[in-house]
Amino acid sequence: MADLQPLRIGFVPEHFSTPLHFAQKHFGLSAKLIPFPSGTGHMITAIRSGEIDVGIGLTEAWVAGLGKEDTPGDGGYRIVGTYVQTPLCWAISTGADRPEITSVSSLKGSKIGISRLGSGSQVMGYVLADQQGWLTPGASPYADFVVLQNFANLRKAVNDGTADFFMWEHFTSKRYYDNGEIRRVGEIYTPWSSWKIVASTALLPGGNPDKRLLDLFKKLDEGIDYFAEHQDEAVKYISTELDYSEADAREWLGTVKFATKTEGVDVKVIQSCIDILRKAGVLKEGKGMQPESMLIKGLGA
Repeated sequence: MADLQPLRIGFVPEHFSTPLHFAQKHFGLSAKLIPFPSGTGHMITAIRSGEIDVGIGLTEAWVAGLGKEDTPGDGGYRIVGTYVQTPLCWAISTGADRPEITSVSSLKGSKIGISRLGSGSQVMGYVLADQQGWLTPGASPYADFVVLQNFANLRKAVNDGTADFFMWEHFTSKRYYDNGEIRRVGEIYTPWSSWKIVASTALLPGGNPDKRLLDLFKKLDEGIDYFAEHQDEAVKYISTELDYSEADAREWLGTVKFATKTEGVDVKVIQSCIDILRKAGVLKEGKGMQPESMLIKGLGA
């Protein structure tokens, strides 16, 4: 990789990407922004295959990707930064005409739609099962994990019976409650700060971050500051370039807090996430990468 090549940054093209857009538009972030509408699970595959250098995605998926016992090689990436401080509200959705699904408790043993294996939508399925008391050693809490790639396919599947329910971010789902396409059954919050930044291990030779990564943190911090100070511009971007109403964009602004400093990660957040994922059966005690090994020493110090 030539020294001056722009970073290839994977991101989810949702409202959370607005400060990244501002970092490029207003502060000259030198990067190729590559959208991954199917989410973090797809970015894990892409960063391991060398298609992207950096990913901005969900904490639980990044941690599960490194913490599993079958993680390939060196894992392909490390968690290097914090993007969103607040938890994520996952809305639990079913089809508009599924009268047999009356509440979260009626989802036990059903077919859960997920974007990809290892995605946040699958990992949070286990966290939901743990919270609901559905976990039994050696048995799956669900009849099937139905892999559906993206949000549009998930919505279709709960209406045609391919899946019974799925989980996706609340405000991204809300438009489809409002138009009657899907129905809300409940919600679950992540017990951790929701979005992290990862970098390919190719950008971290000997644990020394590539200077383009340090520039990314600086420009992202500026993009986040700008976002906080220019909320009308943020709402206009979210409601015209992304799939949200102006009212929903404004409501979302009141619920989200981005990191004031993106460089670095609190190891306690990663440890807490691992503890819950072990309890939920996603990770196994004594297997896979330990929290300190998922991070880069010195970043954010």
